[in-house]
Amino acid sequence: MGTKIKICGITNVKDAMISAEYGADAIGFIFASSMRMISPEKAKEIIKKIPRTVKTVGVFKDAPVKDVNEIVKFTGIDGVQLHGSESPEYCRLIRNAFVIKRLKIDNDTNYENIEAEIKKYNVSAYLFDPGEGSGKVFEWNLLKGVKGPIIVAGGLNADNVKDVIRLLSPYGVDICSGVEKEIGKKDPLKIKRFIQEVRRCSSPV
Repeated sequence: MGTKIKICGITNVKDAMISAEYGADAIGFIFASSMRMISPEKAKEIIKKIPRTVKTVGVFKDAPVKDVNEIVKFTGIDGVQLHGSESPEYCRLIRNAFVIKRLKIDNDTNYENIEAEIKKYNVSAYLFDPGEGSGKVFEWNLLKGVKGPIIVAGGLNADNVKDVIRLLSPYGVDICSGVEKEIGKKDPLKIKRFIQEVRRCSSPV
């Protein structure tokens, strides 16, 4: 099993299809306030056109759980990624979708903090990044030894993703701005190169 790849911040059918064609395991739609925000109607339209083998994930931040469940039902997304201060109880109220909980990394974060946070949540995976689409890299060594399916985000690109895979062998990597040519528009060559590099680095020897 190699590292899973999620291409986030999808805003149009073309970028979704290219991501699927080049072998992304998942694509992400941002329903929270963002320069890459998409409407549930547009996301639903895109989801209908991509292969079902590609998982679809909606990104939310401190939205009413009722609204999240309604969008899950309306769009047919497979999972939700929660980027706010959502509680373990909130996560348990999500229906008909797997849950990825984002745990923020900052200057005060240490291994003990991370382990304590993970123990609170019963979710499918934990996503670590220092910002919200900021493109910043954090100190990956903080995650060494962390148990549970971890997804690394923040400042990844085709040139540095090999380093995080070799260091952590994460369950997944999540990229947004690192494969863009402009905000909200992906660069097909960057997507292709990133996916190829992840596959090369994470293939079983």
